[in-house]
Amino acid sequence: MGIFGPRPAESHNFKDILYHKGDWVARITINRPHAYNAYATPTLVELATAFQDAAFDDSVAVVVFTGAGDRAFCTGGDVKEYAAEYTTAPRHYWKYMGLFKAYIESILNCGKPVIARLNGMAVGGGNESHLACDLSIMAEHAYIGQVGTGVGSVACGGATQWLPIFVGDRRARQMLLLNERISAYQALDWGLVNQVVPSVVREGSFIERATPEQIAWAQKGENGYRIDLSRLDQAVDAMCERLVNKFAECSRYTKQHANFWKDLAWHQTIGHARDWLAVHYTSWEPLEGMRAFVQKRPADYVGLRRRAAEGDSSEFVWGPYTQTCPACGAEALPAGFVYCGVCGKPLNGTEPA
Repeated sequence: MGIFGPRPAESHNFKDILYHKGDWVARITINRPHAYNAYATPTLVELATAFQDAAFDDSVAVVVFTGAGDRAFCTGGDVKEYAAEYTTAPRHYWKYMGLFKAYIESILNCGKPVIARLNGMAVGGGNESHLACDLSIMAEHAYIGQVGTGVGSVACGGATQWLPIFVGDRRARQMLLLNERISAYQALDWGLVNQVVPSVVREGSFIERATPEQIAWAQKGENGYRIDLSRLDQAVDAMCERLVNKFAECSRYTKQHANFWKDLAWHQTIGHARDWLAVHYTSWEPLEGMRAFVQKRPADYVGLRRRAAEGDSSEFVWGPYTQTCPACGAEALPAGFVYCGVCGKPLNGTEPA
């Protein structure tokens, strides 16, 4: 069968994802539940590889994309990795975005219908991953949201481009600017998902339209409540069966045409989004946002606004690089420095009182 012959799923030896093929269905699962299925940099490479494998395998008719466990489908990029790696070397974020771009395009271009199985929250890049898919079935306890403006980033890896297509301009701005959680049935009403299925169980019975309190109890396993994804799996399997029983080439070309507006918005914006995000990682906003997230504290949004309003720098932690040391001649020292970072001498020539 040549170079395009099928390859066993287990032969890839993936570390961050689970990959299974059988009965015309490829199942790709982000397997990082300890990080709420956030993807690290190597995860993106594995995901793109799996989607390409599914695309080339003629024994695959449909792809199911999901996350491990019942808490998260995907929560986007690993913020701890961002804080450790990309705020210290922003040029590498441009490279990272190249891998992210390839991953998203592997979903768009796989030539097979992709079903997002939303087993838990789809947040940030997780929602963008979900938007890249063709169809979506959501467990009732899950929710959708964007977080970019709250953590020092911009959701231009699919959300700014595609949310207006999915939910309309006003609702898109509401999600992007306010970072509100969108519950399952609100997501269904807005057109973010195709179907919502019950997932909260008490004493063996599913609860229809569980309350937020019941969902919280189920996630903690309290008061007899628990999360059960069996109906989610039944719904996904039923949709897979319907997709298998359609013509392959017609399905592929239908997907290509239906992608027109997504492709147009994506390719018009992702290149400069990649560059802007990399450049923005040199500024104070992502540094504060990512550190606050890692340190589990509120970010000082108003503090940065106040600095700008008062004429101070809100881009650089210690001010712009404007000082020159009179003692050793070191240049481009931050305006907020009192002593030279090279020789240690006072920058104004005299010791402070």
